[in-house]
Amino acid sequence: MAARFLAPSLLALAFGSIMPAHAAEAAADNIIITARAQTLYRVQDTEVGKVPANPLDMPQSVQVINSDMIEDQGARDIRDLYRNVPGLSANNYATVTFRGFRQDTTYYDGLRGDPFQTFSVPQLFTIDRVEFLKGPAGMLYGAGSPGGTINYVTKKPSETFAANIRAIAGGRSRYGGSGDVTGALDASGAISGRLGLVYEDFDSYRVNASSRTIIADGGLKFRLDENTSLTVQITDYDQDLPGNRLRGIPVDANGNFLTYRSWNHNEPGDFIRYNGLVSQARLDSKLSEAVSFNVAGRWFRYREHQEYHEPVALRDTDADGIFDSITREFRAQRRNVEGLSFGSNFVVKTNTGPINHTILLGGDWYREDANSRLQSSRNVPMLSLNDPQYGTANPIDLSTLPITRSDARVTRYGVYVQDQIGFGDHIILVGGVRRDWFKDEDHIAGTQADASATTWRGGAIYKPRKDVSLYFNWSQSFEPQSVANQSPLVGGPFSPETGNQIEAGAKTDLLDGRIQATAALYRIVRRNVLQIDDNQDAVNGVDQMAPVGEVTSKGIELTLTADITRNWLVSGSYAYNDTRITGSAEGQSIDNSVGDRFPNAPRHQAGFWTRYQIPAIDTAIAFGGQHVSSQLDRSGDRLKPFTIFDTTLTKSFAFAEVKLRIENIFDKYYAVSGFTGPKGAYIGNARSWFIELRKRF
Repeated sequence: MAARFLAPSLLALAFGSIMPAHAAEAAADNIIITARAQTLYRVQDTEVGKVPANPLDMPQSVQVINSDMIEDQGARDIRDLYRNVPGLSANNYATVTFRGFRQDTTYYDGLRGDPFQTFSVPQLFTIDRVEFLKGPAGMLYGAGSPGGTINYVTKKPSETFAANIRAIAGGRSRYGGSGDVTGALDASGAISGRLGLVYEDFDSYRVNASSRTIIADGGLKFRLDENTSLTVQITDYDQDLPGNRLRGIPVDANGNFLTYRSWNHNEPGDFIRYNGLVSQARLDSKLSEAVSFNVAGRWFRYREHQEYHEPVALRDTDADGIFDSITREFRAQRRNVEGLSFGSNFVVKTNTGPINHTILLGGDWYREDANSRLQSSRNVPMLSLNDPQYGTANPIDLSTLPITRSDARVTRYGVYVQDQIGFGDHIILVGGVRRDWFKDEDHIAGTQADASATTWRGGAIYKPRKDVSLYFNWSQSFEPQSVANQSPLVGGPFSPETGNQIEAGAKTDLLDGRIQATAALYRIVRRNVLQIDDNQDAVNGVDQMAPVGEVTSKGIELTLTADITRNWLVSGSYAYNDTRITGSAEGQSIDNSVGDRFPNAPRHQAGFWTRYQIPAIDTAIAFGGQHVSSQLDRSGDRLKPFTIFDTTLTKSFAFAEVKLRIENIFDKYYAVSGFTGPKGAYIGNARSWFIELRKRF
């Protein structure tokens, strides 16, 4: 309860530290002044390719969701943005499926150090924009999935004063508030600061479950000279999630849910408590018009304490052929993760005659230590799917349960070089290479694996005019095998999984941004996937592994953002993906696959968002939808296709701005992804709504 009263006090302190110097500048705002595609959603600069560049000048599919779109849609966490990114869909918790492959590594300001690695979902309050680089990015980021890379760009202090304060209320007892303020802290503007705080509390549509989130965020920017600045930031995340960790709702082979949406396998006393702390610093310097560099470091730590009831097996207690109950296991887990990363980029622009060069030299280093402890007991009563009786489970004395521990360290570091060559105004060629080294250590098993990898990237762009870009790229990725599979007991160590992509596409920024469109056609091949090798005998009862798996992903992606009229904006996307196993040991199946298909990889996705503003009454109406075709879960059960719709209504008054958001307007009961039979299908949010009152200065 104390946190509920602490949040408003901290927010008042944050505003009080900056606002007095700027009180005379405060003025009512108007939502109507920037409501066009060329200004509202348009992004003309991104650093996801390590060098600041217009997306049209990058030979790879890139999509950026900026703060205006995040705000316009009322998005609270990353799941609210999936409809906008073709080829991206929910997997489970914070992981996604990216061009057919599971992806669970994300970056913040270009560095590793994700504070949402397990069962918490990335929040957007501290995020200015989210950058999605499609396909392999090994040359730029090192080890990772070949499907794509997500980079969160955080909000930074600004010399220009800006502030806003918000209050929120809505269905399921939702309430909360947030605010942030930024501006110069001295008369010369040499030091600027930013402070932000959010508090939000609401009940889940799942019985016994609710959510409380507090995020405090701050930063300072020091202008050391005209061309050099140092930015330091710190963010604290605190979440209390009673009735979690939430699994899904069981389904039958045809995707029919076996119980109602509000059912929960957790008891009223179950919970997740999460705390994450992040600090980072970055030095940017422009030595001349031709030479610039940046050096950055990021440290993070998160602590997660869980006590919950895990679904184990479905049961048919009355022998009528229909599952009606589920067995459970009580689990108490503690996870502790700490990571440190550094990165540096040195950019040189030079000419050799009529040819322009942008040369990138860089390197990065990352270390992460993770340990956990697990206690579990199956001395738990079964739970009915249709008539659950909560509170019947006997309290479990944790001191009587054995402890299973894990303790691991991963180390990643690499260096890279890239040259972007411009031939006049129409042709750009890109080529780069990276060398990586990595070491994975399991301190419990006493094993370690270390190796190295080289990845390449090449591309070409032809611009028949400055607002049209035709591109082609070939890129690679690598991903180390898991520590457990590197053990000599199973035949390890093994070379990393590798991926390569061929992609061709077109991008436009026509009519000064009034029509922004992209089209991409790609083929990704992932090799060295480990499988049990039936040609080798088991050693001491342990199956031997071999890197004999291959998976191929093919697809097409389309996006369009356009001004229909001066007051009517439309954004839409479509993706087709076909991911299949194209090489495998006879009689074996690649882990997490179902036949020759992969779970949670829909073939068809489509999404749209349209916004119409009525200047005469200072009102904007927005409406969006998402369609996802059928999928398979990890048990091979079908997940039905779904189509959902959301809306927002924003009205400006003289004193403030009011936003109404309704999610899942028609209260569709649907599955966004699936796990295994007893753990069920992860379900989309039931219909919800909130009203937000905001005052901007």
